[in-house]
Amino acid sequence: MLLAVDVGNTQTHLGVFDRGQLIHEWRASTEQRRTADELALMFGEFLRLAELSFSNEITGVAIASVVPRATQQLRAMALKYFGFPPVVVEPGVRTGIVIRIDNPKEVGADRVANSVAAHELFPDEPVIVVDFGTAINFDVVTGAGEYIGGALAPGLESSATALFQATARLPRVELVAPPTAIGKNTVFAIQSGIVFGVAALVDGLVERTMKELDDDARVVATGGHAETVIEHCRTIERVEPTLTLLGLRLIFERNPVGEAG
Repeated sequence: MLLAVDVGNTQTHLGVFDRGQLIHEWRASTEQRRTADELALMFGEFLRLAELSFSNEITGVAIASVVPRATQQLRAMALKYFGFPPVVVEPGVRTGIVIRIDNPKEVGADRVANSVAAHELFPDEPVIVVDFGTAINFDVVTGAGEYIGGALAPGLESSATALFQATARLPRVELVAPPTAIGKNTVFAIQSGIVFGVAALVDGLVERTMKELDDDARVVATGGHAETVIEHCRTIERVEPTLTLLGLRLIFERNPVGEAG
């Protein structure tokens, strides 16, 4: 079995694949100060929930991390507790796509994994991936499997936190859509600006991207906040909550270190 680990700035998403199928998944808060031993305690508890352990069942680990310290500690944890090195998405790892931007090393591991999965889902078609995380990542993959760039924008929580911290009287609010775009009170007004505003931002960037591609593209969304926004977007056609984990499985299979399930 393969353990796939997607470490974001806010959340860590874990999944277990058995013979190519995702059979378990969990989410935890990302804490940069966790040591390899602390990570092992957390991972061990999740594995026990699925009646799994470090000893025999997990035969491969794949990691995409945008938090350098967490990457380092996860490497150490895999070696110490699983007994083999993980496949880490980083320069030099085989992905099956070609990175065609000014500096390929700048592309985050999660964006690479998402692009690999999107190309697998829609071979021979251009794809725009919209990942709703701490930031909203827009990534573009051509039908030939070339990653050609994208855009970055503040995520829902980032936007809400910035508004709260920069104003004296505006409260924190639940990140859900209000009944109408015209807010009848402060809470609804903030929710409208953030949720509907992000939806409009997404649609606008997707439409601009399609114009630059001079072609229709498939648009797939993923990320923890996708469900909050996508029903208010007209350009999102498909949601894949486990897109990054799928990309990690594919990358692992292209870089065999041990034996995945």
